[in-house]
Amino acid sequence: MPSPTPNAVITIERETMPPVGVDDTPPVEGFPTFDDSPMPFLERLGSDTPEPFRYCLNTSTLRGFELPLWELVDIAASAGYEAIEPWVSEIEAYQKSGGDLHALREHINDLGLTVESAIGFFTWAVDDDTARAQGMQDALDAMTLVSRIGGKRIAAPAWGAHEADAPPLNLLEVAKRYDALIELGAMKNVVPMVEVWGFSKNLSRLGEALLVATESGNDAACILSDVYHFYKGGSSVDALRFVNAGEAFPVFHVNDYPYIPRETITDADRVFPGDGVAPLPVIFRALREGGFAGYLSLELFNTTYELAMDPLTLARTGLDKLKECVKEAFE
Repeated sequence: MPSPTPNAVITIERETMPPVGVDDTPPVEGFPTFDDSPMPFLERLGSDTPEPFRYCLNTSTLRGFELPLWELVDIAASAGYEAIEPWVSEIEAYQKSGGDLHALREHINDLGLTVESAIGFFTWAVDDDTARAQGMQDALDAMTLVSRIGGKRIAAPAWGAHEADAPPLNLLEVAKRYDALIELGAMKNVVPMVEVWGFSKNLSRLGEALLVATESGNDAACILSDVYHFYKGGSSVDALRFVNAGEAFPVFHVNDYPYIPRETITDADRVFPGDGVAPLPVIFRALREGGFAGYLSLELFNTTYELAMDPLTLARTGLDKLKECVKEAFE
C-alpha cells in the first residue's frame, strides 16, 4: 500500500456494530472473559498490600436528589470516599445560592476529601472557529470554578461534536486543540482530560482519545474513561494493554451494566458494580498491571436507586459493592 499523502485528513469511519443476538450470553462481544483475556495479570496481591485503588464519588450518582453541593460533600465523606467529582453546574448553583466557594474548599479539605475531577461541557473540539472560541471561554470559566474549590481536573468530551449528525473530526487537528485546552487549564492549575463517550460521533473509543492525547505533544495530556462507555462505544478492554494507566488515567469512571445491546443501552441502565455483566476483574487487573495510581470514580444515573434508597445509603452501597468487586478481582 502506498504511503498516505502528507498532511492528509485523518478521520475514523466505523462499520455498523452488529446487534447482540437474543441467544447470545455473557460475556458481551468485545470483552474477554477473565480466563480468556490475553493480558498479563498479577497473580494476586500480597496479604500486606494496601488497598490497590482509591475511591471517588461522581455526584451524578445522587443527582436525582437535587442536593446542594455542600451536602453532597458531606455524604461522600460519611460514606467513606476519599474524593468527590462534582459537576460544574452544581458548583455554579452553589455559588448562585450565596455559597462561599472558599469556605466549601476548606470544608472539603477538613473532611479529608480531594476534588480529583469535575464534569463540565464546552465546545473545545469543534471545527467552527466561533463556536470553539466561545467553548474555550466557557472552559476557562468552568476551570476557574473548579480551581476555587481545589479541583485538579475537568472532563473534556467532544461536546458539540457528539451528535449523530456531527461531521467526523480530523483527530490531528483535535489534538492541537486539546494542547491549547491544556495550556488554558494551566492558568488555573486544572487539567482537562479527553473523555471517551461511547455514544458520541467523535471521541467515542479509547483509541481515538489515545490518538488525541498522544498527538497533542503535551506531557499533561490524560484520558477520562468509563466502563460503560467502553461497552457503548465498542472499545475492547484489550486496548488497556497499550496504556501506562498510571499516567494516562488519573480518574476512571466505574459502573456496571445489564445484558442490553449496546445500540439501545443508555446511561440510566448503569447498575452497581458487580450487579451486571461488565468484565470488571479484567479491567481492574489491567489497570493495576499498568500502574494505575488514580481514583475509581463511581458514576451512575440510575433513578431506581434514588427511589429505593436515601442518598447516604446509595453512596455507601455503591462504594461497598465497588470495593468488593476490586477484592474479588485479586483473590
